[in-house]
Order: sequence, then C-alpha cells, then structure tokens
Amino acid sequence: MANHKSAEKRARQNVKRRLRNKSVKTRIKHVTKGVRLAAGEATKDTASELKSVQSMIDKAAKKGVIHKRTAARKISRLTKLVNSSNN
Repeated sequence: MANHKSAEKRARQNVKRRLRNKSVKTRIKHVTKGVRLAAGEATKDTASELKSVQSMIDKAAKKGVIHKRTAARKISRLTKLVNSSNN
C-alpha cells in the first residue's frame, strides 16, 4: 500500500484508468467480432460496421489504450476480411 499522499492518489488514478482501458478493449473485441461474423455471412452492412469499428479503434489508439501499430494491424486485417467477403 502507498505511504505518501501522492502515491495514494496515483494508485487511485491507476485503478480508474485500468477499468476504463479494460472496458474500451472489451468493447473493441465485441465490435470486431460482430464485423467478423457479418463478413462471414456476407451482409451488405459490413462496410458501415467496419467504418464505425475503425473509428473506435483509432480513438483507442489516440488515447493510448492500445498501441498505434496494434490499431493499424487490427484495422488492416478487418478491412482485408471485409473486402475479400464482398468479392
């Protein structure tokens, strides 16, 4: 346990950030899975779903929840999947 006032505050901040990051990562996983399922069924909504997921992933990378290269990799793989399912 923290002994200094500043360390106690830092511990509280870390808890809040960890929970926020966890919820963002979980949300990204859920929407990514939705796009993958939609691509498997070859529905026409996949392009719009991909756009919203891409925005969500970019925001997470911008805020530092995930690394920018991880975000780029996820977006790239999803885009490739959606494009191949449309053909």
